[in-house]
Amino acid sequence: MKHIRNFCIIAHIDHGKSTLADRLLEYTHTITQREAQAQLLDDMDLERERGITIKSHAIQMDYIQDGQEYVLNLIDTPGHVDFSYEVSRSIAACEGALLIVDASQGIQAQTISNLYLALEQDLEIIPILNKMDLPGAMPEEVKDQIIELIGCKREEIIPASGKTGLGVDDILRAIVERVPSPKGNPNGELQALIFDSVFNSFRGIVAYFKVLNGEIRKGDKVKFVATDKEYIAEEVGTLKLTQKPKDVIKTGDVGYIISGIKEAREVKVGDTITHKDKPSKEAIKGFEEVKPMVFAGIYPVDTDEFEELREAMHKLQLNDASLVFEPESSAALGFGFRCGFLGMLHMEIIQ
Repeated sequence: MKHIRNFCIIAHIDHGKSTLADRLLEYTHTITQREAQAQLLDDMDLERERGITIKSHAIQMDYIQDGQEYVLNLIDTPGHVDFSYEVSRSIAACEGALLIVDASQGIQAQTISNLYLALEQDLEIIPILNKMDLPGAMPEEVKDQIIELIGCKREEIIPASGKTGLGVDDILRAIVERVPSPKGNPNGELQALIFDSVFNSFRGIVAYFKVLNGEIRKGDKVKFVATDKEYIAEEVGTLKLTQKPKDVIKTGDVGYIISGIKEAREVKVGDTITHKDKPSKEAIKGFEEVKPMVFAGIYPVDTDEFEELREAMHKLQLNDASLVFEPESSAALGFGFRCGFLGMLHMEIIQ
């Protein structure tokens, strides 16, 4: 457990965190040259096309420093303001954060709001100055901004470039040396925090979690606290580039669980997983139901297609539980749905 490091990346859109994440994966040999492609973690086509990260991802790297092997879990977070609840849950699963700032643009508003989320959780912040290879880089001025914001020492800021690979080894070294290892009781009752879920058409819903206390084994009977439903853990494992099944996920580690869950509504981000026979006394704090901010009506062109639209909406909700909708009818448009979104960007993406 003391060799595990869980960290996330906080950055404004376009400050290059997905590219830098790719470099970390290459440097730790998590991916081979053959698998390498730009923005490896953004696997929805839409994410690539817009160059943004929508769903948070998690990936595990093995890194050897001074002859000691470390397991690094990178929990990728969306940078956009619409997704700040997803971000806060990802941050709760970490002990450290890389703060990436573009050397030519300086600190942006969105970075600050996510940074405050990280500071609330007492994460160790590692500041990184990215895109140092650009001709328009102003490292000294931007360093002043960073120092003003988080009060670190000047020499703690790591200059880097996702494009040329400058500073990648320094970043990995800093993660090992500065990020604390996870705390928790390996012999206690199981408590695991769900920070994301994805829908797989063959296996049902896959939930990503971090074990805070206890351990989870293959075949355990588990209970999800917020929805009060019980399942059998058919498969648990760690997240490399693909899912790697294991027999047990121990305290402090990050993994996934497949238990034949059919509906996204049964898996809520921020929920607690515990054992059915020895449940933990309390759930992990900080769980919220997502509140929609922007509303839109969606109607089928042909009223006969109402059922198909409903099916499609349910499928979408499997992957994105923050989408809320209810049936509604209007005299002009017939039957349709009233949908709630987290914000304008969220709405555009769903369309």
